[in-house]
Formats: sequence, structure tokens, C-alpha cells
Amino acid sequence: MIAYVDGKLAYKDPTQAILDVNGIGYEVRISLATYSKLPADGEKAKLYTYQHIKEDGQALYGFLDPNEKALFMQLISVSGIGPGTGIVMVSSMSVGEIRQAIVSEDVRAIQAIKGVGPKTAQRVVLELKDKLRKDELLAKAGIDTVPLAKAHNTNRSEALAALVTLGFARAAAEKTLDQIQNKHGNDLSVEELIKFALKSH
Repeated sequence: MIAYVDGKLAYKDPTQAILDVNGIGYEVRISLATYSKLPADGEKAKLYTYQHIKEDGQALYGFLDPNEKALFMQLISVSGIGPGTGIVMVSSMSVGEIRQAIVSEDVRAIQAIKGVGPKTAQRVVLELKDKLRKDELLAKAGIDTVPLAKAHNTNRSEALAALVTLGFARAAAEKTLDQIQNKHGNDLSVEELIKFALKSH
């Protein structure tokens, strides 16, 4: 299994990054928290990865923070949560917020994430609360998103592309982004737009 990829950042968007390692480009699915902390294209970056292999293909999921990877691994150990849902979960809330929700048995907060139903949310709390209480010290590893200084329409189009990649229908994603911008204004970063959209499904 590939534990990490260390190379030059060739490309990034809110859902994936391509790292050039000695002339080979590794395409890695990433979370919003990782996207917001990646350096500029051409800079060195190291992503801690999980390699998901299934019958019809394989994918790499990558995280800048090993704590985020650890939480992702715990989430996908729960029945009913695959890596796709896992990456949406760690994109919707910070590591600290998810840990806090699980430890305090806040099923509603977890259920608010796109693609997580009531039964799955209950399973997450039931299966992970004791594990997370044991390593509560790691709860300090909450990740803040960093607003990007880009034109608003660029932020919107990047957010739209990311939402479509995450499983939204384009028309529904556009409508959701309209509602978010009407309510919260046009100064939101790509990460904020996507977070609001994931929570308003």
C-alpha cells in the first residue's frame, strides 16, 4: 500500500491534487482542509495517503495532516461509509468538530453531512465514541480552513466543479450556491461555499 506521496505539486483543485514524484504524476483525492493548506503549484508537498482498491479501479485519498488521515481511516471502518463518503465528511467538518460530535454523541451534527443517513450517523457514534475518547488528546488537531484570495466567480466555479465531483447534480449545485451567496454574500472562499452546500443538502 502507498502510505504517502512526497513530490512537487503539479495541480490542485478542491477535490484532487496531482503530485509529481520523479516524473510520475499521482492523482490523489483530497479533502477541503487539505486543499486549503496545499502550497502553490510547483512547490513541494507531502500527502499521507490511503489506497482504495476495488474491482473496477483504484484511487488514492490524501491528507496533509496525519491526524486527518487517522480520522478518515476510522470513519471508513464503519459499515456503510466508503472512502467517497469519508472524504465528504472530513470536508464538511474539521477533524476537531467531527471528533467532538462523536465523543459528545451528537448524531444530528453527523447526520447533517451529505450522504450520511440517520442509521449511519448512529453507527458512527456507537462504533467510534469509545476509540475517540481514548485518544481525546488528538482532538486538539482541529483544522481551520484558509480563505483564498481569489475572484468570487472563480471561487464559485471551483466550488461548483467540486460539488459535481462529490455527487451533486449540476443544476442542484448551482441553485444551492445561489442560495448560499444570497444569504452569506459573495466573499466566501471555495471551502466555505462547499461546506455550506454540503450542510444544506
